[in-house]
Formats: sequence, structure tokens, C-alpha cells
Amino acid sequence: MENNNIQNTDQSIQNTNKPFFSIVICAYNRSIILPRALNSLFDQEYKDFEILLVDDGSDDNTYKVYQNFRNKFHLIRYIYQIHKGLPQARNLGIASSKGKYITFLDSDDAYESNHLLTRFEILSAHPEVDLLYGGLRVIGNPFVPDTNDPTKVIHIDKCIVGGTFFFKKEISKKINGFANLKYGDDVDFFERAKKNGAITLRTNINTYLYYRDQDDSICNTYSS
Repeated sequence: MENNNIQNTDQSIQNTNKPFFSIVICAYNRSIILPRALNSLFDQEYKDFEILLVDDGSDDNTYKVYQNFRNKFHLIRYIYQIHKGLPQARNLGIASSKGKYITFLDSDDAYESNHLLTRFEILSAHPEVDLLYGGLRVIGNPFVPDTNDPTKVIHIDKCIVGGTFFFKKEISKKINGFANLKYGDDVDFFERAKKNGAITLRTNINTYLYYRDQDDSICNTYSS
């Protein structure tokens, strides 16, 4: 069972250097599937990143998974909060980040080994971009509930998926982060960022592995 006495962050690993990427992983009772996500980070060709594992009040073995992996990574932090939901967990990870660009890895997803390298190359070539997005490959059912009408489904290619975001921290500060929505918080974040002048760029390099094989995923459970 999770150690709920941990109230903030594990400070066992400190580093004053600023990595190019901060990878925020938000987890709620996903200890069984979480190693797949973390192993995909260990296999990255590009290595200049930190990991922030935000535990959103889990009562399973999420902290033990973190303990098992922290010796693999030179920079990983564990942050615990009482269960508040994905948007607030993301905001906590953003606030705690040190990287030049912030990105996400959902606890039930994974990266191809060249995911961070391709994004580094794009952002280095286009430093004016505030928010890079897109580039995922679906494992399983590619149809998800429509944000505007959850009684309908649309192909994932027509969606904005927060897991693929790479953005500058100041953009999140400008729009006060992710709104506390049950569904579609990533679409809302994207639209507000654009309205506030963020320069966006879409990539079709499909290196984010979007798994639809978990019954408790938000896309599989949302209905209204």
C-alpha cells in the first residue's frame, strides 16, 4: 500500500542544472502499468531530461515503483498530493519543473526511443515555438469521445492530445495552467494558449504511443 505520509516531494536527488525537458507523469493507482512508461524513458536516445512523478493520492504500490526506478535515472522526483484529479496533478508537476520545455507521459502510455530526440531537433530548429504538439500512434481503438459531444466518437487524429505537448513554462503561467475539467482539459489548455498568443506547431512524427487497452483510462470511461 502507498505511503500516504509523504506529503510533498522526495528530495533524495537534487540537481541545480536545468534540463532541456521536464517530463511530468501523473499517476493514480497505476502501479501495475507504470513501469512500461518509465522503461520507455530509460530507453530514450536523448538524455537531457528530468522526470517528475506526481502521485495523485494512490493507495497502491506507486511509491514502490518509484523506489525501484530512481536508481536508473540521475534525475527523478516523486511528488505526492491528496487525490485531486489529472488537471491539478499536471499543474503541480508544471510548478515543480525546472526544464526549458515541459511535456507529459501519461502513466499508461509510452515513448518510442527517439521521441525526445525528434522533439529536441524540432524545437532547436524552431525556438520561436511556444507549444509543439501531435505525433502519436494509437495502440488499440483509435476512436474516442468527442469533447463537444460525448455521445459521439471521433478519430484520435482529429484530437488535441495533452500527452504530446511540449511547451514553455511561461505559457502555462500566462493562462493559469490546466482547468479542472473532467474531460478535455488538454483541448481547453491548447485553445487558451493560442488565444493568448502562443505560437504552436504540429508534428506528424508518430513517436508517442497512446495505449487504449486500459479499462480505467479517461477516454474509456468518460460519458458525460
